[in-house]
Amino acid sequence: EVQLVESGGGLVQPGGSLRLSCAASGFTFSSYHMSWVRQAPGKGLEWVSVINSGGGGRTNYADSVKGRFIISRDSSKDTVYLQMNTLKPEDSAVYYCAANLEYFESPNGGRFWGQGTQVTVYS
Repeated sequence: EVQLVESGGGLVQPGGSLRLSCAASGFTFSSYHMSWVRQAPGKGLEWVSVINSGGGGRTNYADSVKGRFIISRDSSKDTVYLQMNTLKPEDSAVYYCAANLEYFESPNGGRFWGQGTQVTVYS
């Protein structure tokens, strides 16, 4: 059974940091490109970041998070991470991890999806 399980969300003040994790199982993690996608209340899905398969040497970010968020992966743990720094209220959303054999930078490009973790940035 394919599973993607996100964790690490929570409440944080503006300027704070959170680290999200997404643990994968049921598929060959190293072969899949991994993305983070978020959805704010009342809004559509927004692609946030991607890391390529294998060693993860290629990454990319949405302009809205570039310079503040860092994506990484640990193939020994079949886990992808999103380090979120200098958080802003507009970063508040449910964050999902998604996986696909094809590289993707779109909000709907994932083949497998997690259940999401809530991030709330409040002042």
